[in-house]
Amino acid sequence: MIVDEAAFEEQIASWLSMHGGYQWVKIGNVSAGPRDFDAEAGVDTADLFQFIGATQGRDWERLVDSAYGGDSNRAQSGFVQRLASQLDQRGTVDVLRRGVVDRNVVIQLAFFRPAHRLTPELAARYDANVLSVTRQLSFEPAGGRTVDLGLFVNGIPVATAELKNPATGQTVENAIAQYRNDRPPGNRTLRRVGMVHFAVDPNSVLMTTHLAGKKTRFLPFNQGRELGAGNPPNSDGHNTAYLWERVWSRDAWMDILGRFLHVEKPSKGSKARPVVIFPRFHQWDAVRRLEADVKRHGAGRSYLVQHSAGSGKSNSIAWLAHRLSSLHTEDDVKVFSKVVVITDRLILDRQLQDTISQFDHAIGVVQRIDQSSAQLAAALTGEQARIIVTTLQKFPFIFDKIDTLPERN
Repeated sequence: MIVDEAAFEEQIASWLSMHGGYQWVKIGNVSAGPRDFDAEAGVDTADLFQFIGATQGRDWERLVDSAYGGDSNRAQSGFVQRLASQLDQRGTVDVLRRGVVDRNVVIQLAFFRPAHRLTPELAARYDANVLSVTRQLSFEPAGGRTVDLGLFVNGIPVATAELKNPATGQTVENAIAQYRNDRPPGNRTLRRVGMVHFAVDPNSVLMTTHLAGKKTRFLPFNQGRELGAGNPPNSDGHNTAYLWERVWSRDAWMDILGRFLHVEKPSKGSKARPVVIFPRFHQWDAVRRLEADVKRHGAGRSYLVQHSAGSGKSNSIAWLAHRLSSLHTEDDVKVFSKVVVITDRLILDRQLQDTISQFDHAIGVVQRIDQSSAQLAAALTGEQARIIVTTLQKFPFIFDKIDTLPERN
C-alpha cells in the first residue's frame, strides 16, 4: 500500500528496473560523491559514455585521437558540451534519431529497433541502449529543487514525472500546479524540444511537451473508462500502472521515441516554437493493436478505428501507414509491398510526408497521386514509393489500374 509520494516513486522506479528493461535506478539528490547527471549540460555522462563505448568504440577512439590529441578526459568534456549545444539547437528527438557530428566524426545517440532481425549487428546495437531512471533528479546546476522521476536514454533525459498520492491529500492537479509554478521553463534540461512531462497519481495521468509557466497546457493521457474520461479499475494494482508497465517499458518507450514522437516546425520566418506531437494514449494503443493483429494474421482483414473530432486522426493515419509499410512477420517476411491511403482531405498528403520524413529519411517514401491513372500505376509498380496517398476524387484510378498490376499485398 502506498502511504506517501516517496513510496509511489520507489514502486515505479523499482518496477522499471526489475521488469521494464531499465538498467538501474539512480538517486539524483545524494549529497556525497560525484553525480552522474551534469545539470549544467543536462546530460547523464556515465550512461552516455557507457553507451558510446559499447556501440561505437572505434569512432570514439578516432575522435579522441584526431580532435583531442589522445586526451580522453578532454574529449569527454568537449563532446558533452557539443552534445548539450546540439540538444539546445535541434531538440532531443532529432539528436536521438540522427546523432551528433563532432570534428567530422558522427556519434549516434540511440539505436532503434529494426523492423526485422535479419541483420544481427542492428539488433545488437538496439540491445545496447542504456535506459535508466533517476529518482529526485536535481535539474538545476545550483539549488535544491528536484523532479520526482527522470527517464533517460543513453544519458539523455527524455521525460520527467511529478507524482502525487491522494492518501497524503494531493492529486494529479497538484502535480500540474507544481510544473506550472515551480518548474522554470527556462531551465536547460526542462525546456528542450522533445522532452515530455507527466503529472501522475494512482488514478490519473496528464502530460505536456512544453513548459510555459502558468500557461502550461496539459493533456489527458488516460485510457478512458466506459466511453468517458479516466481509467478503468485495476484489480492488480494502481489504475495508472499502464503508464510504467506498458508505455514506459523499454521496447514500447524506445518505439515511441523512434516512431511516434515528432516535431512540427513553424514556417520559415515565424518566431513560433516548434510543436512536439506526443501520441495520446488512444492513438498509441490503436496503432499498436492494429500493427500487432496484422503482424499475426497478415493482410486481408478489415478494421474500424473511431476518432472523435480534434483527436488526432491525421497523426494516427501517418503513424499506422509508416508502420505497415515496413511491417514484417515473426518469420521476418515483409507483409505489405505498398500502403495506399485514400482520404477526402487534400492536405493530408503533406502532413503524411512531413511526419513520416522524420522517421524515414529516404526521399520518395510517400507519393501523392494528383494527376492520372498512369501516375498511380507508376507508383504502385515502382520500387521507391512505399506509401501512396490519393483522394476520393482520384479513387477511380485505383479501379482503372488494379486488375492490370502484378499481384501484391
